[in-house]
Amino acid sequence: MVSRLEELIQELCPDGVEFKPLWKLTAWDKKFNGIDKIMQKKIIPHKYYLSADFNVVEDETGDVLYISTGIVDKRRYTTEEKAGEYLRDGEIVCIPWGGNPNVKYHKGKYVTGDNRICTSLDPNILNNKYLYYCLSNKIDELSSYYRGAGIKHPNMLLVLKLIIPVPPLEIQREIVRILDNFTELTAELTAELTAELTARKKQYEYYREMLLSPNGKEKMVRVKLKEICEIYLGLTATPQYTDSGVKFISAQNISSDFLDLENVKYISESDYQKATSNAKPQCGDVLFIRVGSNLGHPVIVDSDERLCIFVSLGFLRIKDKNTVISGYLKHWMNTDLFWAQVRRTVHGAAKVNLNTGWLKEFDIYLPSLKIQEKTVDILDHFDAICTDLTSGLPAEIQARQKQYEYYRDKLLTFNEAK
Repeated sequence: MVSRLEELIQELCPDGVEFKPLWKLTAWDKKFNGIDKIMQKKIIPHKYYLSADFNVVEDETGDVLYISTGIVDKRRYTTEEKAGEYLRDGEIVCIPWGGNPNVKYHKGKYVTGDNRICTSLDPNILNNKYLYYCLSNKIDELSSYYRGAGIKHPNMLLVLKLIIPVPPLEIQREIVRILDNFTELTAELTAELTAELTARKKQYEYYREMLLSPNGKEKMVRVKLKEICEIYLGLTATPQYTDSGVKFISAQNISSDFLDLENVKYISESDYQKATSNAKPQCGDVLFIRVGSNLGHPVIVDSDERLCIFVSLGFLRIKDKNTVISGYLKHWMNTDLFWAQVRRTVHGAAKVNLNTGWLKEFDIYLPSLKIQEKTVDILDHFDAICTDLTSGLPAEIQARQKQYEYYRDKLLTFNEAK
């Protein structure tokens, strides 16, 4: 079956299309290296943008888009009143004047801080959205024109010499239609996968709270953490690292839901022997992060290797394995039962950390070992599902992105007319 695009190519340009440099097709916001200034667009000076006089909010309530230079567009908006003389309205394509190369498209009201703005000289010859897709497809070549130490800037003379295919306008519009649809489908898939992950996590959190809270159905005993566990902290002084020896771990090694012993530092055998036993977790202990953005995150030590930890970590060691299991403790440290006690304890504190002095006084509700094991099995199963979705989501999105780039490249590949 012949596609609409193939029909148009056979009808309008069976012998190939013209290839032209950007300087013949586009108008830019500045004069570069002797190339005539065709169109002047004002941009927001950084001093003005960063001042209190210009307010950009990170939501979608404004009607003027602030086009950032970053690869990820946070869709920040402002108002026409605040934009003032910097307000512009039109259909534009832009690249950052400094930083990581990327291409953005916008149609409507906008302001920008440090982008190079371009638009088609003649929309009857070059469609602006088609121009956006062409430049996006040539991002590697475009990136090679960014030079300099530190923050890189584009060599605009080279950018303006960049060659793109210019098929008849009807073909450009069909390519834009196809790629817009593909982009929309990819966005919908990403939204669906993200919603599924969010729903699974909420389901997991619901069952975790229900299973670890006193509910009247199971006999649960309230005890203090100090009654069932010893609580230890890591070394307060930074040791001398070596190329090999005993593995020395910190918060980055337990930031996932498992103990990562691949990317570790080492200390010497003699320093390990000198270290206090408080800094030497063993298999079955529950490690947790004491400070930072991942505060309280727990993992179970599942290795018999000798380990030593930094003060950013602590661990729980069970006194009597007939009273509680490690998995139950790990899940308890993620519940609101645990975090409500943290919030009460650190209320008003300038810096939050998990301190042994008050951790030992925390309450925990314990059912029988049999119920604990069943609870851990259920929650580990839910956790595995969420982990699979979490790791699978970026992979699926990446696969879709590669598929999109493949088809974009195919759609924008033409034979050059002789």
